Amino acid sequence: MPIPQTISQKILARNAGLEDVSPGQIVTVSPDVILTHDNSAAISGKFAQLGVDRVWDAERPVIVLDHVVPAANEKTAGNHQTIRDFVDRQGIRHFYDVGVGICHQVVPERGHVLPGSLVLGSDSHTTTYGAFGAFAAGIGRSEAAVVWATGTIWLMVPETMVIEIDGTFSAGVYPKDLILYIIGQLGADGALYKAVEFRGPAIAELDISGRMTLCNMSVEMGAKAGIVAADERTMEWLRDRVEGPLEPVISDPDAPVERTIRYDIGELEPQVACPHTVDNVAPVGEVAGTRIHQALVGTCTNGRLDDLRQAAQVLRGSSVAPGVRLLVLPASAQIYRQAMAEGILETLAAAGAIILNPGCGPCLGAHEGVLAPGEVCISTANRNFKGRMGCKEASVYLASPATVAASAAAGTIADPRDRLAH
Repeated sequence: MPIPQTISQKILARNAGLEDVSPGQIVTVSPDVILTHDNSAAISGKFAQLGVDRVWDAERPVIVLDHVVPAANEKTAGNHQTIRDFVDRQGIRHFYDVGVGICHQVVPERGHVLPGSLVLGSDSHTTTYGAFGAFAAGIGRSEAAVVWATGTIWLMVPETMVIEIDGTFSAGVYPKDLILYIIGQLGADGALYKAVEFRGPAIAELDISGRMTLCNMSVEMGAKAGIVAADERTMEWLRDRVEGPLEPVISDPDAPVERTIRYDIGELEPQVACPHTVDNVAPVGEVAGTRIHQALVGTCTNGRLDDLRQAAQVLRGSSVAPGVRLLVLPASAQIYRQAMAEGILETLAAAGAIILNPGCGPCLGAHEGVLAPGEVCISTANRNFKGRMGCKEASVYLASPATVAASAAAGTIADPRDRLAH
């Protein structure tokens, strides 16, 4: 008789050619997609050291240039050229050069993620793709090189932690507030090497963008993977983007889980992660009035069309406060064009925002929006560690697009509900 299995167990078992698997078991798997980005230059060097001439399957790697685009200096330009040369030599089919967008938006947008698939990537926020009912996890650069060479890697089957969400979001409160609240409650290691499965009525009502935000930041509480079971919303989003059948994988009702945690979002307030850790979370009212110098709307966490709409709604008819720089980075060229067509970028630009090209840019502090010593930024990104935005003597707060936009207009951290009420 088959052992009851969670989504994650089913995906890993099927990929490994097994009937079932148990938490803690080591399995050898072959990912359906292996993602790399600007770090592909370093990975190609490790690949060369393995003594293998060709990648095992030119269809499986997906390479996206997104971290420092356009190139900020000669070294970065050289790395990009190394990657282009590697792609050409290897005949890699899925390469997205500068300007297409951030990898975690581009990969699902271009149809590379299916429900039930296994996606590994040399970036910790590969967990984002769990929003489509996939098992998606980050791996190291050396591991990525070995996957390029052999097509296989071993993984330990994680225990599953269920987070069940009830209730309805209040005006001015968004999925970003929910995941910040959860991380604040559980801590940075609260889901260490767990597969976090988001369930409940509120998740069923959540759009794909919101699910991506939850799964993206699941790694910030230590999760190996974040996952939402594929449903009709998932199928509708994917239908025109992917080829082949869409077959959702769901957990068996009696599959054992490590624990179940329940939250009701009805009373949830806007949340802010304070310097210098993501789990240092407080309601916006506790930090309101904190002076800011820069605000950022974008990144793989909150650079989608819904996010830009939220910011535009808050800023419509307003202006960015003197002394504040508001940076807006759509997550992909497709989203950029959609936001332009809807007039969203016009609204943001009219308020004084600086519209930047799709990319990671200021999130990792390599270029575009590096902070100066003593400056404070409020950002929709996923990390606020010391030095994250290029300066160890600066401070970064994390919040929803609406909270970031309200703060940009006020010049201090502000509650977006005050502006949305007018």
